[in-house]
This record gives sequence, C-alpha cells and structure tokens, in this order.
Amino acid sequence: MWFPFPLLLVHCSILVVSSGAAESSHTLSVNQTLSDGQTLVSLGQVFELGFFSPGTSRNRYLGMWYRNSTPTYVWVANRNDPIVNSTAELALTQDGSLSLRNGSTSYWSVNTTAGASLQLLDDGNLVLKDGSGNYLWQSYDNITNTLLPGMKLGWNLETGSVRNMTSWASSTDPFSGQFTFSLDPPESPQLVLRKDGQKLYRWGPWNGVRFSGTSELRANPVFDPIFNSSPQEVYYSYQVVEDSVLSRLLLTWDGQIQYLSWRNSNEWTLMVTLQRDECDTYRKCGPFGSCYSGDMICKCLEGFVPTSPQSWNSIDWTDGCTRKWELNCGNGDGFNRDSENLASTSTPPEGVAFPQRRPILVFYPGLLGLGS
Repeated sequence: MWFPFPLLLVHCSILVVSSGAAESSHTLSVNQTLSDGQTLVSLGQVFELGFFSPGTSRNRYLGMWYRNSTPTYVWVANRNDPIVNSTAELALTQDGSLSLRNGSTSYWSVNTTAGASLQLLDDGNLVLKDGSGNYLWQSYDNITNTLLPGMKLGWNLETGSVRNMTSWASSTDPFSGQFTFSLDPPESPQLVLRKDGQKLYRWGPWNGVRFSGTSELRANPVFDPIFNSSPQEVYYSYQVVEDSVLSRLLLTWDGQIQYLSWRNSNEWTLMVTLQRDECDTYRKCGPFGSCYSGDMICKCLEGFVPTSPQSWNSIDWTDGCTRKWELNCGNGDGFNRDSENLASTSTPPEGVAFPQRRPILVFYPGLLGLGS
C-alpha cells in the first residue's frame, strides 16, 4: 500500500517544474513556453503578460496589462490575428525565435539571435535580450493604442522605423482601428491625428516648451513632456513626476487622445484631453481662413471673402476663402512688417535662448498664389 504514494509525489513535482517557471517569473528562457492561463509578471509586480479576451469576446490575445488596476490592456501582440481557442502558446526556441503559435499555425513571431531570453520589465517594456543584456527586440518599438512613460512616438532616422499609435477597432476589439496618432514629418515635427489616413487634428511645431496650438502637453505636476530632435531620432515622449503614479496616454477607439493617471482613487482619472479647442481641427476654416476661439470661429484673412457664403452661414467653413480681387500690389497685396517676434511670446526653458526681438517680415504665400 505504500507504493502509490511516492508515485503521486513524483507526479506532482513534475507539474510544478513544467508550469511554475512561467507563472511566477518575469523571464521566459530558451525552450520554455507560456501557455494560456500562465503569465509573466514584472519584478515589481507592475505589469503582467498573458492571454486575455476583451469584453465578451471569445477571441484570445497575447497582451500586457497593469497588474494592480482594473483590466487595462496596454499592448497586444496579435491584435490583427486573434486566436479562436485556448490552446495556443508563446515559445522561445534555441535559435532565438519567439513565436505565438497553435500547433503549426503562427499568429505572431519575432526572429532574433540564438541564446536570447524574454523579460517583462517594470516600465512595461517586453524585451528580448542577448547574453550581454543588449536589446534585440522590444515592445516599445511596436506601439499599439497606448503610450507609456518612456515610450517614443516618432522616428528612428538610422533604421527608418516609425513609431505611431493606432486605435482599437472598438472598445472590445484590439484590431487596428481607424485612428492613428503620430509625430510627423521629422523635418518640422507636429503631432497629427488621422482618421483613415486623413488629417483631423494637428499640434505643433515644438516651441521649446510645448507643441504650439495646445497647452495640454506642457510640464505640469503630473508629467514632464520630452521632445528630442537629433540626427539619430526625432520623437515625443514623457516621464511621470512621481514613479509611484501609473500613467498612460491613450488613443481611444473613437479617436480621443487622453492622458490618464491612477493614484489612490482605485480608478483611472482623466487628466488631459487634447481635442478641447475646435481650432485644433485640421483645415477647420479651409484655405485662407483663420480660426479663433469664440462665437465666430472662422474668419477670412484680410483681402479675402468666403468662397461659399451659404456654407459659412450654415457653419461649414471647409471651403475657405477666396481673394477679393486679382493679385495687384497697388491694392495692398504683398508683405507686412511685424515688430513682434513670435518666439518672444514664450518663456524659454533653462539653457535655451530665443532670438532678440527685432522687426520681421511676415510672408503669406497665398497672397502670391502659392497657398492651398
């Protein structure tokens, strides 16, 4: 009667070794797998990586979420290729291949070099590292709908890679949606929100303190904005003032850009919404129109009249304005002298000097037939 008992102990110990490593660790090593129901947890218990189904969906996704808050998914590997059952696994092979697979079907993969290991960090970065600790691949370069502190929205000019945010298709469907949020172009960087490839809003360019056109992304008690422009990279990022505060910049499925913070309220608090000013809307007033905050949002530049007065009376300014008369310098068309230096309206940050105030010429390309 003593014989079955030791066999039972041996059997249980095998189960613990085969599954416990992935469940309790922040690392997936060579020849290990992560199955549905198992997770990786960052060392500080901040982020968790595993399989999930959003809302009432039966589809399964490999993703990352904040561990100690309500389910808040910040990154999805197979967003456009859902898994239809719970038998898939994430596997790291000897040759450095990381793949999300179900039998012979592959849903997502990354190929690196032999001997790599996968680690989930406390900043929400999922990284493949070589034996020297160098990053071979990182989720920070593959943004979905969320920008975490330290993530870079913009361009890597050495590799040509572009890091943009793309919304979910709906609140419960991670599939790539209609909206993208990007920093472009690298020559004169502006933040741009697009819907189906068409510009909806833009903010910028960077004036040394914030992106012009909005006061929402300036330094504040919660986060500090970061803008970098170098021969290697052009990007926008941000860092939190208090490391204990969870923060995220979210592009919602319906195109809202929101900055949210998790403090002691046990819920996400909306701190900033970028689309607060109607003048942020791209081409709101059309060609040769100027946007103002107030009852009369759009006005024509001096020397221009509404292209379609009927549309303007219907609060549709997208047709813009046309010239009152043909270009003729005798009618006052040309250059205007302006004694205000636009840069003088902002206080320069420490270590940055704006040019001294001096008379400048303001040139309106449209007056010479160059506008659009």
